[in-house]
Amino acid sequence: MKFNTINLGFALLIAAVTLSGNQKVQAQSDKELIGAGATFPYPLYSKMFDEYNKEKGVKINYQSIGSGGGIKQLQNKTVDFGASDAPLSDEEMKQMPSPIIHIPTCLGAVMITYNLPGNPKLKLTPDVIADIFLGKITKWNDSRLTQLNPAAKLPSLAISVIHRSDGSGTTYVFSDYLSKVSSAWNTKPGKGKALDWPVGIGAKGNEGVGGMVKQIPGSIGYVELAYVMQNKMTSAEIKNKSGVFVDASLKSISSAAAVKLPADLRVSLTNTDAKDGYPISSFTYIILYVSQSYDNRAQAKAKETVSLIQWMITSGQKYAAPLLYAPLPKEAASAALGQLKKVNFAGKSLL
Repeated sequence: MKFNTINLGFALLIAAVTLSGNQKVQAQSDKELIGAGATFPYPLYSKMFDEYNKEKGVKINYQSIGSGGGIKQLQNKTVDFGASDAPLSDEEMKQMPSPIIHIPTCLGAVMITYNLPGNPKLKLTPDVIADIFLGKITKWNDSRLTQLNPAAKLPSLAISVIHRSDGSGTTYVFSDYLSKVSSAWNTKPGKGKALDWPVGIGAKGNEGVGGMVKQIPGSIGYVELAYVMQNKMTSAEIKNKSGVFVDASLKSISSAAAVKLPADLRVSLTNTDAKDGYPISSFTYIILYVSQSYDNRAQAKAKETVSLIQWMITSGQKYAAPLLYAPLPKEAASAALGQLKKVNFAGKSLL
């Protein structure tokens, strides 16, 4: 009898410890969020998530796998939020299990970077950029390039095009721009996160493209601004729609966003009408489900997800400019907050 009592007491103790442990695991899991997607904003997101963890005690595991991968992960409901430099198309929206929203977090830019002797600062026009990436201009001393850059000593060197091999919002932004400025490009390969490239070598991520450009003499590629600046890579000034040669800067990127925003914030900023706007600028987005009460999802985790995104578009904006991302203009930040208020759990707003 005594033996049974001892064993019963021990069993109850083990059960209590196990229950306490499970509750602790649950509490910890609510403080751990998973996101995946765009490499474009990765330097900024890394900083934001580190600071948020210090401030709020919430750990964010962000997988920089490209916009296409982030959308797929969200579609499969294996992450708390996705990230994309390109807004989802109407067709992609229909393929999601339930409605999603787009929350812009900052503005970035795609820059044309290259590897030439002496790395001269080149001027490029939209038609020349398109024809280089179409494989129609194959030498650096082509007359169209030398006429644009008479002071540069351009060598008789083959142009090696480097492009993304993975599904990428950076590719979408770049190809969206080219589709607007070149009818030949618009016909084929057109715009998208992944393309059937007419020429060139593929590399994964901004890191892959940038790394190959740095390694291969005569190469040219497209990489987001923060990566170019942090790695001290040479980039081109690009002639915009107003006929002005513009270098990418926080000011010229912000100028590109001086447009009327649609209600759902899905907008293309490329080939802007703004006189001083950099022509290959874009919002980058966090995407998440409007209804967070899915697949036995904990309300606490849903709340933490929304709180994180709210912080990113408010207090977290101070980290954008030091890392060479343009902060959201006031109008865009206000519109983003309005969209975030639509996110709910069982019909109740999480803000």
